[in-house]
Formats: sequence, structure tokens, C-alpha cells
Amino acid sequence: MSNSPLALSPVTGAGPGGRESTHERLKRGTTLRAARRLELLSWLAPLGLLFAWEVLGRLELIPSLVLPAPSSVLGTAKGLLASGELQTHLAASLRRAALGFSVGTGLGLGLGLLVGLFPLAHALLDRSLQILRAVPFLAILPLVIVWFGVGEAGKVFLIALGSLFPMYLNTALGVRQVDPKLLEMGRLMGLGRGRSILYAVLPGALPSLLNGLRLALTTSWLALVVAETVGANSGIGFLATNAREFLQTDVMVLVIAIYASIGVASDLAVRLLERWLLAWHPNYAKARS
Repeated sequence: MSNSPLALSPVTGAGPGGRESTHERLKRGTTLRAARRLELLSWLAPLGLLFAWEVLGRLELIPSLVLPAPSSVLGTAKGLLASGELQTHLAASLRRAALGFSVGTGLGLGLGLLVGLFPLAHALLDRSLQILRAVPFLAILPLVIVWFGVGEAGKVFLIALGSLFPMYLNTALGVRQVDPKLLEMGRLMGLGRGRSILYAVLPGALPSLLNGLRLALTTSWLALVVAETVGANSGIGFLATNAREFLQTDVMVLVIAIYASIGVASDLAVRLLERWLLAWHPNYAKARS
């Protein structure tokens, strides 16, 4: 038998064609099975907590006024769905969130591009925006009421303000981290500034932009909670505030569950968008393999 390193059998190593050995295939299969078991465990853990919560509630070890059992909350949800009340409030909240989020992320994207691309814009805008970013929602809430009253404009303003800064920070950071060689290559190919931004800057900054989008979604839901607790007459935040007045703990827990579900669903949507838009990116492709 030849002692050449190229004459490896399929069992002990890879041959000249780079074929995967049996040992490597088995190892990769074991790793995949372990990852699937961990994924299953990550879903079983919260289900186990729900089961324990239900048992403790049915045994009245946790008073229903303090924390109603999941079955009680589900029954409340069915009643609100049957009356149409839940759909009405949920639609009002989603409408506010969508409008405020669109305005905030649009402004954040534009300001981030300006600050990331132009040193003069960075000098004029960045410090002022960082100061505004440090102001909490609750501190600015009385001023927002004075400016806009208790109508829809103030609520949309708060949501837009909350989603603006994560998008701005991640956009500016992503633009500044784009490899200068890409811009130089664009200039050598005769691309103008606009086409260089479109074909070089934005793709290079895309991972950071999508991260900003995820953070902006999280902050916009937080801003929605704050906005709907003051002077609202519709929305799931109003539903929770109204339930607090009548000690309807089951409704309050239901609203918390709805907020959590919307947050998880929106984060999953951005993750799917990330997988689609970054399919070309070697680091993301490697992470999925």
C-alpha cells in the first residue's frame, strides 16, 4: 500500500477530492443531534414553567388575585375575543406602533447615514443626539402631554423617539465600519457618491442596520407601553390600565402575554429578514451551516 498522504481511505480521512471522511460525518451528525436536543429543551423549559404555574394555581397555592392560572387567562382571552374588544384594542396598538416605528427608524437611518458619511454632520449632530438619547421616556412624558395633549400625536411621537436612537447608533456605527477599500474600488469603477452608498456602504453596513432594527423594535414596544398608560381610550395598554382599576389581574396578565408574543414575533420576523438579506455574507452563511 502506498504511503502517500493522498492515498487516504474514506474511513480515516479525506482523499484528494476533499471528501468528508466517515469519522467526520459521524462527528457532524452527533453535533447536529446535540443541537436539536438543546433546541427542544429550550422550548420544553418554558412549557414546564407554564405547567407548574397551572398546577400551583389550581391548588390555590398562588391566589388568583395575585397571579391567575394560565387556563384562567386563556378563558379571559376567549371572552374578550368573542366580544371583539381584544381585536379592537390590539389593532389600535399595532397601528400606533407601526406608524411611530416607521417614522423613528426612517429618521434614524437618515441621520445615521449623514453622521457616518460626513464628518461635518457628525460634528453638528452627534453630540446633541447623544444628549437626547440619555433622556428617559418618563422624564419627557409631561412635556409631550403639554406639546401634543393626550391624543394620538403624542403617542406616535414617543414611539418614534424610542425607535430613532437604536437605528441611528447602529447605522452610524455600521457606516463607519465599512471597509474603505470598498469605497476606493467604487471610485475606481467610476461610481458616484450615490451609487457608492447604494452598492458599497449599505451592503457593508447591513448587519449593523438589521441589529439596529431589532433593537428599535424592542424599544418601540416599550415606548408603546408608556404612551398607552396616559390618556389613552384604546389599545392594549389602555386595557391593562382599565383592568388595574377593577383589580382584573387576569386581564393584566393577558396584556403582558400579548406584549411578549408581539415582541417575540417581531424579533423572529427580523431574524428571517436577516437570513434572507445576509445570505451572501460569509460570516452569516458559516453560522447557518
